[in-house]
Amino acid sequence: MRRMAMDDILTAAVVNFHPVSGEKERNLSRIEGFARAGARRGAELILFPELCLMGYDYYLDPEIPRAEKLDSAEHMGSPAAERLSALAREMGIYLICGAAERRGEALYNSAFLFGPEGKVETYQKIHPYGEENRFFQKGDTPVLIDTPWGPVGIGICYDSYQFPELMRYEVSRGARLYLNPTAEVEEIAYEGSRESFYRYYRRNLEYGAASNGIFIASANLTGWDRGSYFAGGSMILGPKLSPFAELDVHCYAGGAEDAQEGLALATLDLSLAARMLVRENPGGGMDYRPEVYKTFY
Repeated sequence: MRRMAMDDILTAAVVNFHPVSGEKERNLSRIEGFARAGARRGAELILFPELCLMGYDYYLDPEIPRAEKLDSAEHMGSPAAERLSALAREMGIYLICGAAERRGEALYNSAFLFGPEGKVETYQKIHPYGEENRFFQKGDTPVLIDTPWGPVGIGICYDSYQFPELMRYEVSRGARLYLNPTAEVEEIAYEGSRESFYRYYRRNLEYGAASNGIFIASANLTGWDRGSYFAGGSMILGPKLSPFAELDVHCYAGGAEDAQEGLALATLDLSLAARMLVRENPGGGMDYRPEVYKTFY
């Protein structure tokens, strides 16, 4: 039985997931298996990677007709979405899964957000990366997930690494936890590729956690797809009180060095999320000044 959630204490899990390209039923069954295993271990929120339901390269393959990609995409009430929604209700968890979303004739790189009460939301990636722009429309709306632990923010991959405005906005709206479903590759043909991945991936996440004073859960694909090698490294980072009474960034679960498929889980104390940018300063105001920033653009 799922324990009653506390305001500050959350058990979260992230999954290194290796999808079989184009094999939705097989991938869906394995997602269900990982989710059940995580819930049995006490996870209350489980995060899967970007486009994990069909595989990332499936949607970027120019040889696959657009009509086929549209037919394979999910929407509110699609059979796969209904199965995952039912699973979240059954297990009493929040389940987040990356999948292509169809809206009319438009295709989005989305995260489907399933709640324990049966609620389904989607977030459409605001900043598609590179070749994604040939196949996916740009989203335009930040999403905060309403949970017993307060609002939870989300961005997908490129959103999180190169556009800190999104994470910062969501923190300003109360988020203490930010979710990053991602599809980050390792260029293994080049010497030093693992170190390069580690520097880019972990350091960007560490910076986001440190500069905002929040927890970040990141779930990456792993293994070979059609033409890309995904590096795994799913992990949960966040503040931890140091002996010097300062908040350090700590890896609570997983790690950038871990490329094996599997689930990593941690129990987090979200009260440590200082959310520095929205704290009051000694003068009685906030350091964060969105009314000024909007004039920059």
